[in-house]
Amino acid sequence: MKAIWNGYLNASLILRVSIALVLGLIVGLLGGQTAADWLAPFGELLLRLLRFLIVPIVLFTLMVGINQANLTSMGRMGRKLFGYYVLTSALAIVVGLVVATLFEPGRGLTLSEDAQVEVPDNPGFAHVLLNIVPDNIIVAFAELNLLGIIFTAIVFGVALLKLRDSESHGELGEALYRVVEGLNAVTLKVMGGILQYVPIGVFAIVAKTVGEQGMNTILSLGNMVAVLYIALAVHLIVYCVLMRLFGVRLRSFFREARTPMATAFATQSSSGTLPLTLDAARRLGTPQSLYGFSLPLGATINMDGAAIRIAISAVFAANVVGMQLDLITMIEIVLIGTLTSIGTAGVPGAGIVMIATVFAQVGLPIETVALLVSIDALVGMGATALNVTGDLVGTAIIARSESKHEAKAEAPVSESG
Repeated sequence: MKAIWNGYLNASLILRVSIALVLGLIVGLLGGQTAADWLAPFGELLLRLLRFLIVPIVLFTLMVGINQANLTSMGRMGRKLFGYYVLTSALAIVVGLVVATLFEPGRGLTLSEDAQVEVPDNPGFAHVLLNIVPDNIIVAFAELNLLGIIFTAIVFGVALLKLRDSESHGELGEALYRVVEGLNAVTLKVMGGILQYVPIGVFAIVAKTVGEQGMNTILSLGNMVAVLYIALAVHLIVYCVLMRLFGVRLRSFFREARTPMATAFATQSSSGTLPLTLDAARRLGTPQSLYGFSLPLGATINMDGAAIRIAISAVFAANVVGMQLDLITMIEIVLIGTLTSIGTAGVPGAGIVMIATVFAQVGLPIETVALLVSIDALVGMGATALNVTGDLVGTAIIARSESKHEAKAEAPVSESG
C-alpha cells in the first residue's frame, strides 16, 4: 500500500487527473445511478475544498500582486483585459453560429406542448455593477461574491501600497505587507495539499455525472452535444492562433493549463477551479500583479464557452421550431450575447438567464431550453473548460504584451547628431 501511495504522489498531476477522467467515465457508464449515489460525497468534498480556498487565495494573491506593481500598469492591464473579454466573447458567438449553421443541431426534433422551463430573473447590468461594491464584507466572503472579494482586495491592496510609500507610516506598511505575503505563502502550502486530492474528486464527479445522465440521454441529443464540442475545439484553435501572434509558447502553456482545464471540465465551476488556475499562471511565470487580478475577474465575467453555448442554443431552437435565422438576427445574437455573457456575472443560473435573454430579444421560444436540460451537465462541462482556458489565454497574452511594453520603455534612446 505504501508503494502504491508513493507512486500516486510521484506521478504528475495531469496524468492522475487524466486517468481519473477515464475511470470516472467507465464507472459511471457501468454503475449508473448507484455509482452516482455512492461517489457523490467524494466529489462534493473536492468542490468544498476548492471553494474553501477561494477567499484567501484571491484576497492575498491580489493584495500581494498590487504591491508588486504600480497603479499605472494596473490600469493599462485592466483596459487590455476588458478589450480581450469583449473581443473573444464576440468571436466565440460567431464561431458558435457558424458551426451550428453548418451542422444544424435540432433539425427533426419537435417541441412538446407541455415543455416548460423556469428562468431566473435577469437582474440587469446595473445590478451587476452595484454588486461589485459589497455593503458587507463578511457577507461577500461568505457568499463567495467574487466581484466583491476582488473589489475588497483591490481597495485594501492599494491602501497598503500607499501606506508603504508614506513617510510617516512606511515601516508599519512594510510590516503589514510581510504579514500579507506570509499569509499568501501559507495559502499556497494549503493548496499544495488539496492538489493531492483533486484526481480522486475528479473521478467521483465524472462518475456521478455520467451515472446520472446515462447513455440514452447522451444519445438522444447527441447531435447537439457533438456540435457544441466541435465549436469549442474551433475556438480553442482561435486561442492558439492568438497566443502564437503574441509569442506565447503553446507547449509550455498547455503543459501547465491541462490540470485546471480537466478540473473545470469535471467540476463545471470556473470559480471552483480558480485555485488551480492561479497555480497554473504562477508556474507559467506570469507576474502575480497580473494573474492575481485577471483570473478572479475572468472566472466571474469572461465566459467564452457560455457564449458558444448561447449561439448553438439559438440555432438549435430555431431548427426545432422551423425558423430561419437571417443575417440581421445573427448579428443581433452576437451583440446581445456578448453583452449578456458579461452582464449576468455572478447570477445563479447564469447560463439559462443568458440563453433566455437572447431568445427573448430575437423572438425564439424560451420553452426550447427545456429540451436542453437533460444534457445541461455535458454541455456545461465543455463550456466551463473553455471558460477557464480563455482566462489563462488572456492572462498569458497580456503578460507577453506587458513584457514587450516594459522592454520598449527600458530600451536606450539613441542620440542623433
